[in-house]
Amino acid sequence: MADQLQVGMTFEKTITVTEALTAQHLAGQGIGVFSTPELVRFVEICALEGVRPFLQPGQDTVGTKVDIKHLAATPIGMRVTARCTLVEIDRRRLGFRFEVHDELDKVGEGAHERFIVDKEKQQQRLKEKLVRWKPQG
Repeated sequence: MADQLQVGMTFEKTITVTEALTAQHLAGQGIGVFSTPELVRFVEICALEGVRPFLQPGQDTVGTKVDIKHLAATPIGMRVTARCTLVEIDRRRLGFRFEVHDELDKVGEGAHERFIVDKEKQQQRLKEKLVRWKPQG
């Protein structure tokens, strides 16, 4: 099913900025606007949810790279929309270009990469890593 993914596919997601998504909430002080870490998370969710229906059973994607410009502030209560376009497919690596707009301005743009993983194999690797890890304490 992942072979149904095609360059040029576009995925879109819209949310409303809440206090929980602001820089003020993030750092305990600051300005009540959509924070950059939440902007990154929003773009990742848009790309993830967009490609997920095209994956094979037992597959998912993980984010591996984000290059972002946060261009404008978005206040609490305003809606933001992310649009992620699949621009490259290299075996399991998926490359996206994205733009994020609020109701008045373009607020973000950049590139994002995700990698298709087999969930069972990924869980096995994590278990093996935990076995190698020696907690201090």
